[in-house]
Amino acid sequence: MLKNPKHKPNSALSEKEGVSDAEILNQKSADTIKKKRQQQRSIQNLIEGIKKGDVASLSQGITLIESTNPEHAKSAQDLISSCLSDSSSLRIGVTGVPGVGKSTFIEALGLYLIKENKKVAVLAVDPSSTVSKGSILGDKTRMEELVKSEDAFIRPSPSGNSLGGVARKTRESIILCEAAGYDTIIIETVGVGQSETAVHSMVDFFLLLKLAGAGDELQGIKRGIIEMADAIVINKADGDNLKAAKSAKLEFQRALHLYPAKASGWTPKTTLCSALKHEGISEIWDMIQNYIKETKASGYFKGHRHEQNKFWLLQTIEERLKSDFFDTPKIKEALKEQLDKIEKGETTPFVAAEYLLQLQK
Repeated sequence: MLKNPKHKPNSALSEKEGVSDAEILNQKSADTIKKKRQQQRSIQNLIEGIKKGDVASLSQGITLIESTNPEHAKSAQDLISSCLSDSSSLRIGVTGVPGVGKSTFIEALGLYLIKENKKVAVLAVDPSSTVSKGSILGDKTRMEELVKSEDAFIRPSPSGNSLGGVARKTRESIILCEAAGYDTIIIETVGVGQSETAVHSMVDFFLLLKLAGAGDELQGIKRGIIEMADAIVINKADGDNLKAAKSAKLEFQRALHLYPAKASGWTPKTTLCSALKHEGISEIWDMIQNYIKETKASGYFKGHRHEQNKFWLLQTIEERLKSDFFDTPKIKEALKEQLDKIEKGETTPFVAAEYLLQLQK
C-alpha cells in the first residue's frame, strides 16, 4: 500500500491542525525587539570598522555621538566605551582670531606630519549662526590638499550653542579618532575667547596663532592667554609683513618674561611662520616634540591627562543635568508659562528660574 506523500508523521514538535501560533507578543513589541537587535549589530559593525581605520565608519560614529536624538544616546555611550584605549596620540589645540590663517596653518602642519609618517585627524569647529543655527563647514574646502591624503581625516562640526564655539562632542570625537589609529589630533577653534578654556581641557599642547600689525598685540599680552598658550606663533611672516612679524615676536617674548613659569615647567615660546609658504613648520613641530619630551620626563604630561579626565567628568554631568532638566515634560510646559509671564512683566527671570528649579525637586 502506497503511503500518502503529503502525510507527515506525528511529532512532539508539530502542532495540531487548526491551532495557530501563540500570540505572546504584539506586532509593536516584535518590531521594537527587532529594531534593537539591528541597532546592536550595526553598533558592533561600527566599532569594528573604526578600529580597522575605516573612514566611513569613523564619520558615522562621530555623527552618532553628535546626534541630539535621545534614542541615539545609549548607542553613542556603547560606542564611546568600546573605543576607549590608552592611546599614545598627541592632541594639539590651535586657536587665534578669525583671519589669522588657522586652516592654512593646520593644513601645512598636517602635510608635514604625514611626510613624517604620521596619521592626522583634524576636528575643526565652525561657527554656527545664532539666527538660522546653520554652519558653512568650509574647512575641507580650505584644506584642499590635506583632505586628499589617505592619512588625514578632517571633520568640520558646527559649534552650536556650546561654550566659546567648541563643538559639544569634540572630546568624544577625539576618542573615536584615536581608536581609528590617528596618532596626531588637531583641534581648531573658531577664535580667541572663552573657548580657550574648553580647548585647553582636551589637548596636550595649546598653540596660539597671532598676526603682526592687526591691532591685537595687547590681547596677546593679556595674562589669561599667556597662561593658556604653550607657544605663540606669528603667522604670515613673509613678504612686506616679515619686518612687522619680527617686531611682534620681540614684543611677545618680552611679555613672556613678566610671567612666572607654567605648572608644566615649560616657558611658552614665540616663533614665526608662513603657513602659506610652508616656512617655519618643521621648527614648530620640533618645539612641540621638545615640549612633549620634557613634560613626559617630569610626569606632568600624564598628570595633565588625568586632570583633563576629571574635568570631562564634571562637564558631562553638567551637560546631562541640563539636558534632563529641559527634556522633562512638566518643565517644558512650565517654561513656556514663565517665558510668557516675563514678556508680560508679571515676573522676573530670577523668580521664574527659582520656580522652575523647585519643580524639578
